[in-house]
Amino acid sequence: MELPTVTADTINDLPNLAECLDSIIHTVPRLLQVKAFEPEVAEALGYKGAIAAADELRGLLDGSKTVPRKGMPAEQQTLYSSLPQVLGAAADVIGVAYNTVRPEVQSAALPIKGGVSSNSPSPALAPALLDLAHALQTLAHSTLSRTQVLAAAVAAVEPQIQQLAAAAVNGPLAAAQQQIAAVGNDLLATADVVQQQGLALRSALAAAAALKALQWAAAVEGLAAIVVLRLAEGNSPEPAADGTAADQQHQQQQDGDKENKPKKDKKKDKKGSSGIVLGKGCTVVRTHLEKAVAAAAASNSSSSLGPSETLLITPDGQLAAADVILLEPVGIAAVEGVITAHESASVKLLEDLKVVVEANQARRKPKVAKGARDFLPDQMAIREAAFGIITSVFKRHGAVAIDTPVFELRETLMGKYGEDSKLIYDLADQGGELLSLRYDLTVPFARYVAVNAIGNIKRYHIGKVYRRDQPQLNRGRFREFFQCDFDIAGSYATMVPDAEVLKVLVGILTDLQLGQFTVKLNHRKLLDAMLAIAGVPPQKFRPICSAIDKLDKEPWEVVRAEMVEEKGLPGEVADVIGQFVVLKGQPRELLAVLTAPDHPLAKHADSAAALAELSTLFDFLDAFGALGPISFDLSLARGLDYYTGVIYEAVLEGGNVGSIAAGGRYDKLVGMFSGKDVPAVGVSIGIERVFAIMEAQARARAAESGNAIRATETQVLVASIGNGMQVRCCLAWCRVSCKGDWGKDVFGSVLYCSWCQSCCFPMLYSPLEDYY
Repeated sequence: MELPTVTADTINDLPNLAECLDSIIHTVPRLLQVKAFEPEVAEALGYKGAIAAADELRGLLDGSKTVPRKGMPAEQQTLYSSLPQVLGAAADVIGVAYNTVRPEVQSAALPIKGGVSSNSPSPALAPALLDLAHALQTLAHSTLSRTQVLAAAVAAVEPQIQQLAAAAVNGPLAAAQQQIAAVGNDLLATADVVQQQGLALRSALAAAAALKALQWAAAVEGLAAIVVLRLAEGNSPEPAADGTAADQQHQQQQDGDKENKPKKDKKKDKKGSSGIVLGKGCTVVRTHLEKAVAAAAASNSSSSLGPSETLLITPDGQLAAADVILLEPVGIAAVEGVITAHESASVKLLEDLKVVVEANQARRKPKVAKGARDFLPDQMAIREAAFGIITSVFKRHGAVAIDTPVFELRETLMGKYGEDSKLIYDLADQGGELLSLRYDLTVPFARYVAVNAIGNIKRYHIGKVYRRDQPQLNRGRFREFFQCDFDIAGSYATMVPDAEVLKVLVGILTDLQLGQFTVKLNHRKLLDAMLAIAGVPPQKFRPICSAIDKLDKEPWEVVRAEMVEEKGLPGEVADVIGQFVVLKGQPRELLAVLTAPDHPLAKHADSAAALAELSTLFDFLDAFGALGPISFDLSLARGLDYYTGVIYEAVLEGGNVGSIAAGGRYDKLVGMFSGKDVPAVGVSIGIERVFAIMEAQARARAAESGNAIRATETQVLVASIGNGMQVRCCLAWCRVSCKGDWGKDVFGSVLYCSWCQSCCFPMLYSPLEDYY
């Protein structure tokens, strides 16, 4: 295969060409179901590229209906259901390559000083271009694999299509593969940065070869698709004259011949004999490809096929002049001309597809983003009641309110949450700063203390936080949710702030009347000592703690398997850990067991100090009257990296909502920002889970009483019976010093009783007299 001449412009165009081709090839008609592209399925894939690809596919396939071929093996079905992953991964790689290539091309345009260029290629250029080449190669393989599935759908043309696919595999794709492998081996074998820079040109050549192979593979799939569809449908009209006629062709395809068909067969004929209805996006692509192939076949001097016969089905069901279309170069060349980036035919195709996608987006039913929700008025009333109870407890303990931005510098948040850092929402670059949505309120508070040079503060903060987690709406787990935090920062007597924070937690859960609850409590130094005694290497303390933290959701056998199989911990070490994490009970009773002279934790210096702190804490909690719901539990780990002392977590007994509050001591977190450690301890209330319980309780009470949940606090309703009384209503409402509503005309006793149920005192005006 002849390779293109590589210049700076060619290198700059590679990502653009690849992205353009990527947008085109996945719109080629395919006999597939679109369920794999639904939002719920795509979002479960876990990365942005796949979700975006699934959304675009869903828009282009809108209106498609197919009858799946029975008996299709699972691996063939995967070729279609995995399209979002394949295309999404390629789009991500193309984006990285573009961002790497662009500054190189811009710097190459700078004037040369003294006859010598002052710019050398970035060391990241060769790997980025090689990744691009590999991504394009993967797309080509995926495309040809689907082509072979298409070929098997119609035996009449299977040999010709398989021959085309084999030629693509053994020709341009094999050549590209050899170049990619050679450059990759040299790149791995070269440790010198200067030599790696020299491989940038070869990487660009490999990417260009992979792009050529992908163009050929996409042309083969497109050609196979239009031929197979024609044979599956039977004789059909000529291709539309242009892309704008695709809508009319699509409508005719769906509606059928209403005039000539019997009424009882209308439903059957709407799909056609093959049971296939193409979406508008697929119809647009098909129209462009068939038009190009028809024109090329008709103009081919070696073909006896006339323009009117092109792509028509013969009476015996065979495709007219299949050899001309499939085996002679005219077919492939015609399709490749349509999908080659920057060519006029390709530009027109993309413009028509853009119209379809935008039209489909306009018709889509709006929905709330996954992991978020709207609040109705009655739900807001319940939530505000919960906020009022929580805030009153905070203020009762002398806390002040603060607020921080909903986004922070990415560097502020990274490295604070252990394995959960992957759940942080990153924002696109806005003005040169890398930003992320806040994951919790604790790290922003630590940054706040450091930036404002605060010594001592007792604060509360109620605000939204964001986590890119899998939502579980029935358990109150969302991607956007409120947290209610109470923290004490500064130097105080040992365990006094910790005891007060726990008192606040117990007071809030008691006042909310959610039911029986337990506050599990442990100490981070006990955990570290426990792992050290078991023989866990220090560098694995945090990963193993993250595994232990799952014991509230998974049995010990599953957690042990994670420690051994995923985190590489010896089995006997995991078994020793298992002997510790089963210990839990009443605080003073378990403390007495752990402080016995012969207990391993009593002999370890750090754990002995932690046990002494816990003894003091239990004394304070007993004095506060808050020791009752506390459970001393060595299985509590709290996977966040910033905890240094006491940790705790509140759960409802018999509930299915998980943890409703959690917190602990974090003495080193502020020092990460200021260089000076400020001791701090706090607790966070998960209001969404609390709200789910309160809403269920409120609705149960409303159902029992037969009344709806009140969304307003109206105490007096000023209304009129009849016309012309609005002025008097307005004057009366202005004189009401309590919460009131006015201006509603009340007709009939039913409406009157309805208003009476939603307020304390109705005040009605009529033309005759006042009724109070």
